[in-house]
Amino acid sequence: MKTIAALFIFSSIAVLSMTQPPSDQLKAFPKAGEGTKRFVIQIPEQENETDFRVELQVGKMVETDSANRYFFSGKIEEETIIGWGYPKYIVRELGPMAGTLIGVDPSIPKVMRWITLGGEPKLLRYNSKLPLVIYVPNEAEVRFRIWRSDSEASLAEEG
Repeated sequence: MKTIAALFIFSSIAVLSMTQPPSDQLKAFPKAGEGTKRFVIQIPEQENETDFRVELQVGKMVETDSANRYFFSGKIEEETIIGWGYPKYIVRELGPMAGTLIGVDPSIPKVMRWITLGGEPKLLRYNSKLPLVIYVPNEAEVRFRIWRSDSEASLAEEG
């Protein structure tokens, strides 16, 4: 009987913690340190969250030519908050900008473009129960996209 009561209490605590508003959950996440800022993303609840992913984009608006592709060096690191088990994401530096070297007529006006970290996109598991918290240098901004897959997988043909 004690086991059933303990299980019920544990289940109740787990359910209560999942339904807390995001501001209560932010207690686990430290404030941004000097030279950094914290972004908080609360994604909407979905019916089948295993079919979704969140893509994090860290970068900034930069005046460039429109012909070349540009990116910043740096990476998004994941750390677990000790005592809570929640993930937080950190970009320690927005490194130098690099890009392709297509020759561009200097008389063509420059344009403002969103330039992000280079490399593969950072895709995260979709979990609407917890906020996504990202720490970045002061000069950086954070954007995100939500990706959805089909529920049904396609059958590959033997070749």
